[in-house]
Amino acid sequence: MEKILNLDYHEDRWLDGNLSKEDLIAFEDDIIKHWEGGEIRGPIHLSHGNEEQLIEVFKKISPTDWVFSTWRSHYHALLHGAEPQFLKQKILDGKSITIVDKDSNFYASAIVTGTLPIALGVAKSLKLKGSDEKVWVFIGDMSFESGIFYEVHKYARNYDLPLHFVVEDNGVSTNTPTLDTWGGVQREIPNDVIYYKYKSKYPHYGTGKWVVF
Repeated sequence: MEKILNLDYHEDRWLDGNLSKEDLIAFEDDIIKHWEGGEIRGPIHLSHGNEEQLIEVFKKISPTDWVFSTWRSHYHALLHGAEPQFLKQKILDGKSITIVDKDSNFYASAIVTGTLPIALGVAKSLKLKGSDEKVWVFIGDMSFESGIFYEVHKYARNYDLPLHFVVEDNGVSTNTPTLDTWGGVQREIPNDVIYYKYKSKYPHYGTGKWVVF
C-alpha cells in the first residue's frame, strides 16, 4: 500500500496517457483507499480486469478525438489524457459517474445509453465542419442490447459519420446476467463495432465492503 500512497501523478506518463496496466490498477487502488475510508460521498464503479483491452483500444484513438464514456470511466479518462490529479479530485468530490474534461474532449454519464445520441450529434457536427476528428462511444453489454444503440448505429452508418462504438461486456447488468434479461439470446454484433468481454474483480459499484461515511 505504501507504493500507492506515494504515486507521483506529475510524471510524464501520467500526463500524456501513456499508461501501463500496472499504472491503471495503481490509480484505482488509490481511489479504493479513499472509498473504503469513507471519504467519497458518491458511488464509484471500478474497472479492474479491463486494463489490457482498453490499452489496445486507446491506441486507435487520437488525443484530439472525442470520447464518451459511462459511469465506469476512470480508465477511459486516464488513457485519453485526463490529468490524474484533476480526475482524482473529481472522484473524491463524488463525481465519479459524471466526469467531464473539456481539455481532452472527454464526457461521461451515469444515464444508461445517455451518451449515445450525444455522441451521434457531435459526430454529425464534426462531419459538417469537415473535421478529421473522430468520436468514440463506450457502452456496456446491456446498452448494446437496447433499441437506442441500433438507432444510433444505423444513423451513423447511413450518413457515414465518424462515430466508433466500443462495447465492454462484463456479462452483467448491475447484478443480473445480461443474457438472462433477454431470454438467453444475444443480438448479432455488427462487424464495425469493437466488442470484447472481460471479468470484473469488483461488484457493480464499490468494492463489496461496507463503507460508513
